[in-house]
Amino acid sequence: MSQGISQNPELAALYEQDIVRWSEATVAKLRARDFDHLDLDHLIEEVEALGISQKKELISRLIVLLEHLLKRLYVNLPDDFNGWERTIRTQRGELEILLDAAPSLRGRWEMSFDKAWQIALKNVRKEYPKVAFPAEWDRDRAIDPLLNDDFWQ
Repeated sequence: MSQGISQNPELAALYEQDIVRWSEATVAKLRARDFDHLDLDHLIEEVEALGISQKKELISRLIVLLEHLLKRLYVNLPDDFNGWERTIRTQRGELEILLDAAPSLRGRWEMSFDKAWQIALKNVRKEYPKVAFPAEWDRDRAIDPLLNDDFWQ
């Protein structure tokens, strides 16, 4: 790659017009090893965004999982148990898929759990103000139990 070339004006314009076509053109240039004609500024931006997106998805799915675990464990509405358990299973499956696709997220589990817990607890307390939810998660917070254990049994 020539030094100082970081922007392909045609690809940069395409990025603003149609990101799907930009992506396809960028992939074609990468496969052809045509590094001199890449739109590096947008490519860097997109790669950074991908990592951020994966981290946000981990926290987002943990929030939903924890909210529904809290509801299932502490809210005495048996007619809602089935729906909450269905959501728990769905989020667990999606988290397994995410962790398989991006194993490095396992190293972010504790930090992500802490953030997700704060948000999930705030949300369920607002939704069910008369329910006494614990201030801290009082079950196993490791990946395997959180993705597999039915804590309510």
